[in-house]
Amino acid sequence: MPLMPQILQPGPARARALAVGVPGATAFVLALWHLDRGTMWRDEAATVMAASRTLPQLWHLLGTVDAVHGLYYLLMHFALPLYPGEFMLRLPSALGASATACLVAALGMRLVRLRVGLWAGLLYAIAPFAQYYAQEGRSYALVAAGAAAATLLLVRCVERPSARNWAGYAAAVTVTAWLHEFAVLLLAAHAVTLAVTGVPPRLWRRWCAAAGCAALLLLPLAAVTRDQSGQVSWIRPPGRAEAETLLRAATGHDGLLYAVTLALIALAVSRPPVRRTRGACGLAGVAVPLALVPPLILFAVSQWHPLYAPRYALFAFAGVPLLAAAGLEALLARVPRPARGARLLSGAVPALAGAGLVAVAFLVQLPLQQHQRSADARRDDLGSVARMLSAQLEPGAALLYLPKAGRRYVEAYPASVAGVRDVSLRASGAASGTLYGTDVPPRELAARMACLSRVQVLFDAEAGRPGWHTDSTGERAKLAVLRRDFVSLTQVRRRSGLLVLYARVGGPARGCADR
Repeated sequence: MPLMPQILQPGPARARALAVGVPGATAFVLALWHLDRGTMWRDEAATVMAASRTLPQLWHLLGTVDAVHGLYYLLMHFALPLYPGEFMLRLPSALGASATACLVAALGMRLVRLRVGLWAGLLYAIAPFAQYYAQEGRSYALVAAGAAAATLLLVRCVERPSARNWAGYAAAVTVTAWLHEFAVLLLAAHAVTLAVTGVPPRLWRRWCAAAGCAALLLLPLAAVTRDQSGQVSWIRPPGRAEAETLLRAATGHDGLLYAVTLALIALAVSRPPVRRTRGACGLAGVAVPLALVPPLILFAVSQWHPLYAPRYALFAFAGVPLLAAAGLEALLARVPRPARGARLLSGAVPALAGAGLVAVAFLVQLPLQQHQRSADARRDDLGSVARMLSAQLEPGAALLYLPKAGRRYVEAYPASVAGVRDVSLRASGAASGTLYGTDVPPRELAARMACLSRVQVLFDAEAGRPGWHTDSTGERAKLAVLRRDFVSLTQVRRRSGLLVLYARVGGPARGCADR
């Protein structure tokens, strides 16, 4: 046999490995592209702060805040010291995105055929929505990998309902939900899949047992996070604009790519691929509930108790590339096949042509990919503020954080405030079981400020804007002292922070050494 056909038509085992491995490698290589941006944003800083605590301190922290991320913080507690910095902070997410691309490919291959799996995995790998969280030091890319693994295990359980498979499914759902509890909505999507597939009652009973075990094991986390629900008080009820934004993020944002993706999804739903075996799950029956049910539940619940944010729905995104790839397969099936070209159209050529179309989709979205790897793509640019602090602050300088959440720089970039005195600090975050530490009472703050001739004040992005208002008694006390006793001299601004040098009118109070 000539060499070229051997390359284009590898053996089944090699073909399956390539169909799964190529998307995973693609996702990982893209995730490594500019992984260390020289900055992080506030949520990533929270990861660094939590992961840097000792295990007793981390346990103390989770009892007061961020229990929903507890398992992820534990993972990062052991991972981050291996190579401290932004690269290691984001490397687990890059690996999670790579694993998800592999699992999406495996799903497409198992539900339809090899080339559908290859296309679906590649579409996931190059998607800006997936790559955004592949480059973020948070749990969401790992949650997506867990959800894809659980979905693949469900498909396997339907085909081969052994106790071992169901135990693996229950374990995958449990671990995924412990990485972020909203992933428990995956069970609702899987219930719809089973209903659409028409599985027999015995499979329903086994699924209920596995799902019940996962939900039961999640109860301790739910009990703790219920008391910490104030953390999401900033979320507002989503509306039509948020729904359209999520849809566009998942399907190509704008232009021709957006329209083509929607058309392929519609084709996949209207002309679903034939199931590989009787009684097995169909691709549309798996992918449509996965893509729709969790976001719809989040949107519905958020009308009364706002909980929705796009990152919480990332694990459902795997359904979209599966449907787009199935739509491409359905489109290919409508192409007339001359007898002489039938073998050609069923071999490696269509698979490679589909991969070529995926490459075109990547090039269309390349400007967005480049933007996502810039400091402007996130809400904060803490790195630029840290560099500003390093340049402006001298050892021994007095620094006041307004609000106290500005202490995220202390642990995210400790060198930027080395030797600087924190004027209002009462107890550090590690000692108090909080992220940002605690402040002294207003009276003690006024006494400390009275002994200062000058103080540097770091306002975060919101506090540095005119008309900023806070309900915090402690933060209002800081503002009151500054307005009453100090005058501003100079200021330096960055996108995510404002550093203002204040001088005390008349100098330090009597009985205080000039500081």
